[in-house]
Amino acid sequence: LQAMSGSEQDWLSLKPQEPSPSQCCGSGCKPCIYDVYEKELARWERARAMQDKSLLMGKKEQSSNSELNPETFTAFSVSSVQQLTEDTYQYKFELPGNSSLRLSLGQHIVLRGVVNGLEVQRAYTPISPGNAEGYFEVLIKCYEAGLMSQYIKTWKRGDVVFWRGPFGGFPYRPNKHGELLMLASGTGLAPMIPILQSITDDEEDETFVTLVGCFPTFDKIYLKRLLQDLARYWNIRIFYVLSRETSLEKLPWSYQENTYTGRLNEDLMRTIVNSCRRKPFVLICGSSAFNEDMSRYLKAAGIEENSCFVF
Repeated sequence: LQAMSGSEQDWLSLKPQEPSPSQCCGSGCKPCIYDVYEKELARWERARAMQDKSLLMGKKEQSSNSELNPETFTAFSVSSVQQLTEDTYQYKFELPGNSSLRLSLGQHIVLRGVVNGLEVQRAYTPISPGNAEGYFEVLIKCYEAGLMSQYIKTWKRGDVVFWRGPFGGFPYRPNKHGELLMLASGTGLAPMIPILQSITDDEEDETFVTLVGCFPTFDKIYLKRLLQDLARYWNIRIFYVLSRETSLEKLPWSYQENTYTGRLNEDLMRTIVNSCRRKPFVLICGSSAFNEDMSRYLKAAGIEENSCFVF
């Protein structure tokens, strides 16, 4: 076998690496990390065919101009870490100057982490308003055995973290729907918050909202103060469904009348849908099992699939 020439080895070392499955966050991003790879591979093949390395100098994997971008990862630094419950944290990131991420409602961004030499990517939805200036905030639940969680738990103020995006989102327009019924399980609350805030910030927006937050126990409800503030608006109602609480007596009285114990099942769904003031358009965000259950219960309650949006 003929030894590979030096230049041939150089070219191979410059070849983009195919992503491993752990690098895909599975949220249907466009471009997906695989699309970015295909594009980089095509550029590499063209440069190699023409033996011109300067053709590879296009966009780099990481960008330093601190503008969020769907194709390349951008560095942002952690400005604060706040523990909300035993396993859930609110992280605040700095945006240079008074810039804003300019996200549409409910859009998510993708985080890249490296754990034990393995690159992992996951999607999270910022809970700060899309036009917040100088910062953005993300709600993250850390799992005991989660690879990404191990990485996230090490973050402290001043650490630099890489994000790309934005992706997805719910095409919300003020007053387009008479009522929004939001069904959120745990951190599925994240995409609902910016939509709620945009409705309460806009005096012309008269959309009714019923938010149903599903949590194991009262202690595990996130962002209680923010939710309490939002519930004071005339058009916003918030219910809680606590799967592991057996009685409402221990809860603060202000929560007792709008909290249910047990699981959000078909009967409770029917009760909630019937209590809506107008025919609701439904937003759903939780685990895939939660999303499937909710879709099934809604169908039984007479809500068609074209009246639902799943994050």
